[in-house]
Amino acid sequence: MTRTPLDKRQVRRNFHRAADSYDQVAVLQREVGERLMERLHVILMQPAIIVDVGCGTGFCTRALQDHYRKARVIGLDHAPSMLRATRRRGRWLRPIRTLCGDAERLPLAAESVDMVFSNLALQWMPDLHRVFAEFQRVLRPGGLLMFSSFGPDTLKELRAAWAQVDDTPHVHEFIDMHDVGDALVQARFADPVMDMESFTLTYGDPMGVLHDLRGLGARNAASGRGRGLTTRRRLQAMCQAYEAAYRGPDGRIPASWEVVYGHAWASEGLPQRREGDTVSIRADHIPVRRR
Repeated sequence: MTRTPLDKRQVRRNFHRAADSYDQVAVLQREVGERLMERLHVILMQPAIIVDVGCGTGFCTRALQDHYRKARVIGLDHAPSMLRATRRRGRWLRPIRTLCGDAERLPLAAESVDMVFSNLALQWMPDLHRVFAEFQRVLRPGGLLMFSSFGPDTLKELRAAWAQVDDTPHVHEFIDMHDVGDALVQARFADPVMDMESFTLTYGDPMGVLHDLRGLGARNAASGRGRGLTTRRRLQAMCQAYEAAYRGPDGRIPASWEVVYGHAWASEGLPQRREGDTVSIRADHIPVRRR
């Protein structure tokens, strides 16, 4: 599972800046979120506390609140502006609780959560093993982890087009489904189930792809990325390579997205790691913050 390292601070900045534009372009993210929610209909449990990790603007957080009406649902993200957008989805009589935190070091007490839900956020977390270890720590024995992420065929056309221009990383390297499954096993999750689905969005030109990615906050955050502005000449060269290789008979170009789904159960009887100097609070003690 070797990837170009991500700059976690840059990831946070990118999504913080994208809160106002995210919902305008998050067509695929909403579709995948709805499909992930549908999978909960066959899960026979009534969780008391749910954490939506990487909640973004709160589309799934609100859906979880509607589906589990007796549950306390918490939206967790590392971008403060995304959390503000999440709180705006709450109702006056049932506001949405939010918590700003890093998934690799969750500010939650051990065994305080019944379900961890995460829609298309894991791919932006540099250390998946550490994230799954944290999910295992905060889940109660027998608790559920339900997630989606992007696989390696995601944006393969854009990656190939940039490769015709230079050797600098421009597109994030997404994790293979089998590597995600292995990471679940190593984190000692029980009965992991994985599957994959492919989506293709089409655009009039490559700049449409870039526009949507910027609106989502899915900008280049690789540690080895170029630090200067991309020149017009290199951008044009990428667009020409993209169109030459992929423009279809209908005049449109594709952008591929490989979506990986997974769920697993927290193991019972595992010794809990010491939390060191991490500030941890019980999920049921998180206060409500109005918009």
